[in-house]
Amino acid sequence: MEMAAIQYPTEKDKLYPLLAAQLRGLIEGVPHKTANLANASALLFDALTQINWAGFYLMKEGQLVLGPFQGKPACIEIAVGRGVCGTAVAQNRTQLVKNVHEFPGHIPCDSASNSEIVVPIHNGIGEVIGVLDIDSPIFERFDEEDQKGLEALVRIIETMYQ
Repeated sequence: MEMAAIQYPTEKDKLYPLLAAQLRGLIEGVPHKTANLANASALLFDALTQINWAGFYLMKEGQLVLGPFQGKPACIEIAVGRGVCGTAVAQNRTQLVKNVHEFPGHIPCDSASNSEIVVPIHNGIGEVIGVLDIDSPIFERFDEEDQKGLEALVRIIETMYQ
């Protein structure tokens, strides 16, 4: 049986609420964090246009370690404070980078990436336990509306860690 592909809206004010509903449907009541993150990365990779990587890095032994993702092979370990992901952890805030080549210490896992957004993920006591990382080959691909929408999706993901 062939399933029809979902046509996602191009308007971000419609897209992100739809993704939030789909993400809730995928993870609510499912106790398997790795599987939930894998589905979340697949959902984002399928729904967002003009991206070449979507996935997660998780804190392990004081550094970020590659988690579930969609896209080309990626860096396995990232030190806190290094690159866009490590900076998001060190500063405990979203990093919206319109041109990664101008970001001090950018780690070029994929030379095709030109912009990036990284959102910290917190546990129930507010500690950063990982990040959502999305890359694009398009300069200035991400804006404040993407940031708001992706931060809302991360709040849903954080419910797994409460």
